Amino acid sequence: MNFFFENDFYAILPELFLLCASLALLVFGVVYSTSKTHGKPSLMRLMGWATILCLGLTFALVWNTPFQSMIFFSQSLLIDEFTFFFKVLILLGSLASVCISFQYFETENLKSFEYLILILLSTLSMFLLVSAYDLISMYLAIEMQSLCFYVLAASQRNSEFSTEAGLKYFLLGAFSSGVFLLGCSFLYGITGLTNFEALAIFFSQQSQITLNQEWVFVQVSLLFILVGFLFKLSAAPFHFWAPDVYEGSPTSVTAFFSIVPKVSILAIFMKLFFQSFYELTILWQPFLVLSGIFSLFVGALGAFAQKKIKRLLVYSSIGHLGYMFLGASCLTVEGVQSVLTYLIFYLIMTTQVFSCVLALKDNQTGQRLRYLEDLKYLNKAHPLVAFAFVLNFFSMAGIPPLVGFCGKFYVFFAALSSSLYFFVFMALLSSILSCFYYLRFVKFMYFHKGPVQLKFAQMDECKAWMISTSSFLLIYLFFFPTVVFLWAEKVALLFLS
Repeated sequence: MNFFFENDFYAILPELFLLCASLALLVFGVVYSTSKTHGKPSLMRLMGWATILCLGLTFALVWNTPFQSMIFFSQSLLIDEFTFFFKVLILLGSLASVCISFQYFETENLKSFEYLILILLSTLSMFLLVSAYDLISMYLAIEMQSLCFYVLAASQRNSEFSTEAGLKYFLLGAFSSGVFLLGCSFLYGITGLTNFEALAIFFSQQSQITLNQEWVFVQVSLLFILVGFLFKLSAAPFHFWAPDVYEGSPTSVTAFFSIVPKVSILAIFMKLFFQSFYELTILWQPFLVLSGIFSLFVGALGAFAQKKIKRLLVYSSIGHLGYMFLGASCLTVEGVQSVLTYLIFYLIMTTQVFSCVLALKDNQTGQRLRYLEDLKYLNKAHPLVAFAFVLNFFSMAGIPPLVGFCGKFYVFFAALSSSLYFFVFMALLSSILSCFYYLRFVKFMYFHKGPVQLKFAQMDECKAWMISTSSFLLIYLFFFPTVVFLWAEKVALLFLS
């Protein structure tokens, strides 16, 4: 009995390493940053490289795990090919968000090394979330992730916008967590179960039986749980918090929010609804389709009225979520495969666009770019960054030969195979509409006429490498998408088998 959990601790070794590394770096930061002997130095660069090292070692642990599939800790956590896929994406997204933020730390004179500790802790929480196999472990991981995000949003203490963003995120996030927990409570009250596999077996046995009044509570619980997930994903019509929070947060935090959290929430959403609630698709699939259509048009039409870059990118991410919902609504292997493929391409595009945004700072005013009009003359001032912007926005619009076209093509193909013709028509229409606000960037950067030419600060090497690598992948993966496509197919087949 003393060795009952021995293999369990081997399975959770990456999470344990992240926890121990976070605590060790926290102690080091507190002691060294308050040392009068060393002049109370800023540790942002040192802690940034230490964070990258920790994430790299965690990647090695995840890649070399001795277990391919295992349920552990009393059936509360699970590792398999599906969780491995999402853990890799989370690590790569976290690494990218830290790499593109070094120059931002210096130019904004940030000295809060706790920011990087919170990146590690939020990565830990996302690991636990994608491994969750029980309603209790899922809820605890979501709350741990949310607490890290609330503090990150308000991390720029001398900015009233950052404080406002953190407060809004906290209040609305607490409300959505309450709704989510209420749905889980109803579900447990009806079934007496919290394990995902046990819930799947229960509903498969009850599929032909009318549960009378209990059936109403099943519908209500599913609705509450779905609303909680849609809020966390910032999907329409529960997106109203995202533009204000993303705009008020520091730009490096906005980049992290845009790149990483959707991966973990989407993973646990698919695991819960595609496995535990698969027999109840007649209840939740229509809501998913409606939310997807709303997200497509809120993202496309809402972006037209935006004059600030970050707010426009938030609405763009809401629109991309609609395409992922289009693939998820298929409920087939091809649909799941298209979602996973689109998610990889979305991470590449989002990493590149925020690398470009963080790379631009006006030397004359010392201000970072906030408005679309600030991009005037960019082709003359910084032609390579302007070209990277054009590549990215054409890819987001789905114009070949870029990966955004491949992602949308796979999603449309899967949806047509599942006879979701109306959803595909709406997606095509919103894709056409989105081209107009993406072309606004090109207009400002290349076709604005005027005598003034701005001068931008030189970007650091990390960001330059990130922009060049992601730009290369935007083109390369269009012509050679086989690796991504086959990996996504393997994960989808094992997930739905």
